[in-house]
Amino acid sequence: MKLFDTHSHLSLIHDDHIEQLLLAQEAKRENVLGILSITNNIQDFFTVHENLKTASNVFFAIGVSPSEVLHPGRDWEQKIIQGRSLERVIAIGETGLDYEKKYGDKKSQIDLFLRQLDLAARLNLPVVIHNRGAGDDLLSILKDKIPPRGAILHCYSEDVSFAQKVLDLNVWISFAGNVTYRNARQIQETAAGMPIERMLIETESPFMIPSEHRGKRNKPSYLPSTLYHIADLRDEDPEYVAEQLWLNSLEVFGLTDKLA
Repeated sequence: MKLFDTHSHLSLIHDDHIEQLLLAQEAKRENVLGILSITNNIQDFFTVHENLKTASNVFFAIGVSPSEVLHPGRDWEQKIIQGRSLERVIAIGETGLDYEKKYGDKKSQIDLFLRQLDLAARLNLPVVIHNRGAGDDLLSILKDKIPPRGAILHCYSEDVSFAQKVLDLNVWISFAGNVTYRNARQIQETAAGMPIERMLIETESPFMIPSEHRGKRNKPSYLPSTLYHIADLRDEDPEYVAEQLWLNSLEVFGLTDKLA
């Protein structure tokens, strides 16, 4: 079995670089052979990239989260272009829209999102998208601006109807530990019925701890819990689901020739 954690905030689990390396090694022992390191701002990206440059199973996304809309950093676009050239940078993100937390105003969030979609197209990378309470605007924007390499809608929390709409675009849907929660009916329904060829999984660590590990801090090594739950929802063999999700991850991040 091979698994790819497509969204993990390693720097929020531990700020010490040795502890971050140990997280990556521990994940390998649980068959998590790929981890996409996510940061919310450019400064943290460069710090984490330096910390984990020797961890061969860790890959990187670079971007500015909607939480940073009021202070994205000086020359942030140029720094994303600079970061693209670093080893194992495979995505733009996370970016997107968050209307529940009310970071800045909608107009400023949309502008920040659009500029990163343009960068993803320019740099030939997929984009990792955060969506909270902004589904209608997100869908409208993606219909016109989705980059050629496509998008990952991470930590999916919408319903089946929304999934059907985004799957008409070049979008992959990623499920986190919240799919294991008893009250997550609409997420579970989506995971059970959507085409497996467009599905990904993630930990969203240190958040969204799978129900099996409740009371702990989430980390990449807990990804198998989510995998087994999704396989059960779909009534499919876990080995089959794991293999397909691994291949999906390699495809969306352009790693087929490197990790297959």
